[in-house]
Amino acid sequence: MLLRELVEKKRVCFHKGFDTWEEAVAASCQPLLDDGSIEQAYIDAVIGCVKKYGPYIVFAPNIAMPHSQEGAVGVNDTAVSFMKLEEPVHFEEGNPEKDAKLFFVLASKDHDEHMKNMEKLANMLLTADIMDALMNVKDEEELLALDAKYSEL
Repeated sequence: MLLRELVEKKRVCFHKGFDTWEEAVAASCQPLLDDGSIEQAYIDAVIGCVKKYGPYIVFAPNIAMPHSQEGAVGVNDTAVSFMKLEEPVHFEEGNPEKDAKLFFVLASKDHDEHMKNMEKLANMLLTADIMDALMNVKDEEELLALDAKYSEL
């Protein structure tokens, strides 16, 4: 499943919370910046798109998927990262539907690889038990245990 791959590639991070959604988006991208999959320009593009178009990256309560367009500037490799916050970040004040604690960053250079990542992510996100469990994970070890439990996905 996708979770094991993310842990093995060191594309996961855990934080208490952030004062702004911009800080949260930047932190969620950090593992991909660290491994060279993206450059700072991609993070800036994602933040710029949210400022321009609103919190489109929050597609369900507590779940954000920071991304920009396929082949965007600053993308060196197709990749996914995961970040879990203990406290939600607010993308739209007063609207809890636009709060997020789980972040799945998508960076796309190759369409076919991107579609495979999207399929893996969709399978995981459509499984309510996994989403409930992800809301409570505290570290990489718990992610791996969750991956083992749902390894058929």
